[in-house]
Amino acid sequence: MRRAAPLLALLLVACRTHPDTVRTLPPDRGAAVVYVALGDSTVEGVGASSRTLNYVSLLHERLRAVSPGARVANLGVGGATSADVLLRQLDRAIEQRPNLITLSIGPNDITRAVPVARYEENLDVIFSRLRSETAAQIVVNLIPDLAVTPRFAHGPHAEAVGGQTVLFNEALARKAGERGVELVDLYLPSREEVPRQAALVWRDGYHPSDAGYARWAELMWEGIEPHLVGC
Repeated sequence: MRRAAPLLALLLVACRTHPDTVRTLPPDRGAAVVYVALGDSTVEGVGASSRTLNYVSLLHERLRAVSPGARVANLGVGGATSADVLLRQLDRAIEQRPNLITLSIGPNDITRAVPVARYEENLDVIFSRLRSETAAQIVVNLIPDLAVTPRFAHGPHAEAVGGQTVLFNEALARKAGERGVELVDLYLPSREEVPRQAALVWRDGYHPSDAGYARWAELMWEGIEPHLVGC
């Protein structure tokens, strides 16, 4: 049985506002908001029918409605693990002097049997450096429930993958809470929506479709929008 209760408890802690770490995006419509996206194939946009329809591009479009000069640097690479973000994406992100950073990482750590302790250590370094070396608002999403995707749902590894997803999300929630990083829950929505809405998943049975990325962007925007108005 998956350990949902500990994860929910950590979510309650991680989602609390940290007054000393809240950062807002430039309120001036003339300001050029710099948005940097870090992560794996979901950040790169595998499964989207066009680069303009992955969730990073959709978030950039929303940002431009608020700040027309907003620009984006999408550093996501298919197959990336937390170690890859740490070694190959983090320095490049910091060099951009971003106002907003999103991070989506973890599924490849799970499927490649990276120990959860190593994943948590990598997250700690990533969050620590982003907090200390940028003035950006950092938004990270929980890993969607991999076990409900068609790739795993009816296979022999569904329970193991689902259990690991919970453990990795617990680590992610802990580190987000400790570092004052905005946490967006994609886990519970994925468990509820993916089994009922096949259109959210691409033909490979794993990555989001255009509809899936639109939903992803909608959920991420809920974690970003309050910081645009200084809430």
